[in-house]
Amino acid sequence: MKTTNGILSFTRTVSFKFILIGVLSLFLLIPVVSIRNIINERQMRQAEVLNEISSSWGNAQSMAGPILTIPYKKYVETDSKPAVVIEYAHFLPAQLLISGSIEPEMRYRGIFKVAVYNTKLRTEGIFEKPDFTSLGIDPLNVDYENAFVSVGISDMRGIKNDVLINMAEEELVVIPGVPVKDILSTGFHARLNPENLKNLERLPFRFDISLDGSNSLRFYPIGKVTKVDLNSPWLDPSFEGGFLPADRNITDTGFTASWMVTHLNRNFPQSWKNTEYSIEDSSFGVGLFLPVSHYQKADRSAKYAIMFIGLTFLLFLLIEVLNAKRLHPIQYLLTGLSLSVFYALLISISEQIGFDWAFVVSAAAIILLISLYIQSGYHSLSFTLITTGVLTLLYAFLYIILQLQDYSLLFGSIGLFIVLGTFMFLTRKINWYKEETAVGEEN
Repeated sequence: MKTTNGILSFTRTVSFKFILIGVLSLFLLIPVVSIRNIINERQMRQAEVLNEISSSWGNAQSMAGPILTIPYKKYVETDSKPAVVIEYAHFLPAQLLISGSIEPEMRYRGIFKVAVYNTKLRTEGIFEKPDFTSLGIDPLNVDYENAFVSVGISDMRGIKNDVLINMAEEELVVIPGVPVKDILSTGFHARLNPENLKNLERLPFRFDISLDGSNSLRFYPIGKVTKVDLNSPWLDPSFEGGFLPADRNITDTGFTASWMVTHLNRNFPQSWKNTEYSIEDSSFGVGLFLPVSHYQKADRSAKYAIMFIGLTFLLFLLIEVLNAKRLHPIQYLLTGLSLSVFYALLISISEQIGFDWAFVVSAAAIILLISLYIQSGYHSLSFTLITTGVLTLLYAFLYIILQLQDYSLLFGSIGLFIVLGTFMFLTRKINWYKEETAVGEEN
């Protein structure tokens, strides 16, 4: 009997409540983890929708070119017999100018949305007369008849117009595919007039292309001087790749951006043979950035679940100590479950009305639920108002953190420091040994 009384007395102590808070907080992470798994599943479904729409509309687009390719004969010894091998010399433009606009569009599949676009680009520039001696190629072995110019397009399904390449004031017939995959893997090409290659010192070119794509648009700095000018009504551009814009302007009506890249900024020359160099790691461009989606924000908010549950429990414990009001472990558990349900409400409602309003509705519902539960159980207006006020501050603080993508860690850390300091300040004069006895002797 004495042992039983001792156990009952211990369950009423502050030490036991601290242990209880820790155990319940860890236990309540189970439903939070389940909710985060649901969020991940919804994100995966969103990614599937993105792939489905992109596969029919057009994937992220990259454009490289034009590149001038000229075959030449190379004589080698094979089994003591001379043989002729066809190899290829590649020449890049001396000047490359690309300008155009990106017209974005939102596509929906159920509750999911994907950013797609159409871009109309004007490409123009100049090739200088090929210098074969610098590559160690005998001009007599050059096959001008089979020379061609090629343009790389990452997703050919996105081409929406009949492309015509004007080279030295001649319209060239464009053929799908790339004959030689030394540099480009997909795209189109056109055969050149061999007389122009032999006789002209400069080969100006231009062509227009309309492309459908999704998510991003990239280019390669293949000109000795490459200049790209883009404009779009998209409000949230994400400049990406190996080079950032030299000039950019983002307003509430869209953005403009200009890139300037020279041959000294990249890791490949103006001409080479076969596969001596690669342009793959030099792309740059712009992505149609969708601000942090409601799934990402919901997942980030769920990471703060342990903080919410723990701080709410500490609030209840503090009220118990300061006002001699005891809460049953079941009441702690039900309150913690209510806090966990917030994240399920948040993700489900945000799919319908957006994250911001979903946060307000979910937070208001949980605060009202817990406040009514406390009021009906203890009939203490002050207890209820304190709980309501603290929960409101916590949710407001969480909302602010979620909006501060770059500074969320900083403000989160400062907020936790302030909360801890406040709790230590409010409990600085409490005699915890006395409270152990007082709570243990209550009723």
